[in-house]
Amino acid sequence: MAAETIAIRRTNLVYQNMQNPYMLKAYYNFKTLEKLQSNEVYGSSPPDIFVGRHGYPHVYVGPLVPPQFGDTSIMSEPERWIGMSIPKIVEMRSMLIRGMYRTKVTNADNGRIEEMLKELALADNYGGVEEKLFHRPKLGVSFDENSQPYGPSAKMIDMSLGNVKANQQIEKAYSDTALPAKDAIIELYERGIMVSKIQKSLSAGILGTSKRRKFVPTRWSITAVDDTLGKHRLKEVKQYEAIESVKVYYSEALDNRWAIVMLPGSWEYELVEAWYPNTTWNKENPDIAIYSSYEPFEGRTKYAEIGGCYYAARLASSELLDKVKGQAKVVILREAHPGYIMPVGVWNVREHVRATLKTEPVSLENLHQALMFVSAKMDIPVSSWIKNSTLLRRALFQKSLLANG
Repeated sequence: MAAETIAIRRTNLVYQNMQNPYMLKAYYNFKTLEKLQSNEVYGSSPPDIFVGRHGYPHVYVGPLVPPQFGDTSIMSEPERWIGMSIPKIVEMRSMLIRGMYRTKVTNADNGRIEEMLKELALADNYGGVEEKLFHRPKLGVSFDENSQPYGPSAKMIDMSLGNVKANQQIEKAYSDTALPAKDAIIELYERGIMVSKIQKSLSAGILGTSKRRKFVPTRWSITAVDDTLGKHRLKEVKQYEAIESVKVYYSEALDNRWAIVMLPGSWEYELVEAWYPNTTWNKENPDIAIYSSYEPFEGRTKYAEIGGCYYAARLASSELLDKVKGQAKVVILREAHPGYIMPVGVWNVREHVRATLKTEPVSLENLHQALMFVSAKMDIPVSSWIKNSTLLRRALFQKSLLANG
């Protein structure tokens, strides 16, 4: 067989791997394992840690460390990932090897490894870390819709941490043992600390009053911070006058289409997601699956059916309204097309809604025109969006009542 033919077949095989989420992650995990010669991992953590949730309150905690040195900070800052492809994100994050050390969540202030994990979460920049594992990591693939992907894992015997410089703002919050976690989250956010960094701080048990500090599973900390900050922003937003006209924002990224409709009126909010067959959360169903979560002006009393994405998108929406000093009814419509082959984390929703809201909106005269604009951009029929949206049905019904009145 000619060398050229072999090269073409190899290229085709790699391309096929990029279209299968399990093969994609396995491929890059294997590439990472090729760089390991033993059960010891040396490298520059971005810095990043991971706290599991299985077995709570006894969970696995540990650093995420790539087998390389240098500036790895981008690996744990999803705010900088806009424009990256899914394979690129997986390639980057698969470099991070997860050391797993079992402890009780209330031991955040006790133990040598626990203290080093807090130091790592406090760090202002990447730092040198050594993980000593029970065995060389093995190839394994798992997915989590909330947290971003990471590389191979193994139980950890010990770790060591080089000199790191603490972020002064986070260190100040850590030193204030009388400051509740909610207040610390808000203060750090108002001082310009990235949401992803605040989430890691909460997860590491850095924030909160002294008696209540504990490790928080990464998945839970992400949603807790988004929820806390969204509610904080909405306190201001709900005091503003309503926006003057209907606005629609639109963008596409990672084979997701985003249409954000803002209507004049008191705050209401809804996220509606349409998942095409063969996408992450609609593998078996031959039909498009549509999910939604809604809240009235007063807010929700139960956890959103859609999960963490709901709170991430709400935070991004409240930020925009606070910036323009306006109040609105907000419905976010998301189409996840087959190219969205695997979950890359809730950051995808927060940051892409933020990015969409930075585009120039289309101003329209009424909701009917807004829906016609959406119809021209999205594949899902307008009738399906209305059928699955509490907010759109309410807005159309109220419009009909006013017209008939």
